Amino acid sequence: MSSEVRKAPAEPDPGLFGPDSVSWQLHAQPAMWLAGVRSLYLQALHPRAVAGVVQNSDFRTDPLGRLVRTANFVGAATYCTREEIAARAARVRQVHRGLRAVDPDTGELFRIDEPELLLWVHCAEVSSFLSVGRRAGFPLTVAHADRYLDEQRRSASLVGLDPDEVPGSVAEMTEYLRLTRPLLRRTEDADEIYRFLHRPPVQGALALGVRVYEPVVGHLAYSLLPSWAVALYGRRAYPGPVATAALRGVSVGVRTFLRNTARVMREPRLGRLEPHPLWAVRRLGRWATPSAARLPGR
Repeated sequence: MSSEVRKAPAEPDPGLFGPDSVSWQLHAQPAMWLAGVRSLYLQALHPRAVAGVVQNSDFRTDPLGRLVRTANFVGAATYCTREEIAARAARVRQVHRGLRAVDPDTGELFRIDEPELLLWVHCAEVSSFLSVGRRAGFPLTVAHADRYLDEQRRSASLVGLDPDEVPGSVAEMTEYLRLTRPLLRRTEDADEIYRFLHRPPVQGALALGVRVYEPVVGHLAYSLLPSWAVALYGRRAYPGPVATAALRGVSVGVRTFLRNTARVMREPRLGRLEPHPLWAVRRLGRWATPSAARLPGR
């Protein structure tokens, strides 16, 4: 008989959050596409944060690239293995470490990975995911919302933030946004992002879809901002009930539109939308399929 000790097969890695988390269920929802665009509008109201984007991003020549790359990073952070998440996060931190921008008000050269800016981007993003998900009808209780924000402290650590310094409940996020609002305002850079998100400068076959994109994605996502953010932009939004009804009606179509858009562009820099929830289910089994029925406590 062989003296070799047989090791039990390793359990599949559930990733940073796992299939029993709120993040696992929420981030697979189609409405997250609109939430991602909403978060870009919100981020752009921070003069220093938006200056970092405008001065370093190639969004003018690669219109959908940033959206796709951001979506892929969020998807990977939610559904990939811990090893892959760590590798992707390290690449993002390395890129951020080398980027600088000039403060448009003071002329100061600053790093775009300043903790204050990273925190603003994180909070604008996850608060948008939570707000839009609930508004789209995803059945999140107050306890689910608190748990989601607490879970997302782990994603904040991926970009270099101290999780203990990140809002981890609805009350903490509400207070953070209240304290940050005096720093926010409409600038020329914010206006450029507003125009870009409404009418991305795409060419060829994609240009045919802009007439649909602008009211269904660009302006609808803008209209999902909190009223104080719309007031800062000073531009009309769809009335609240109209925006909510439209969100619930078009979120699935938006995902299909953006997937087809990425396929048509076929530019190497754009890459492709990665089906992370599908890959996670293949890795773990069908029991891990994201669903409202899997929300904790249901």
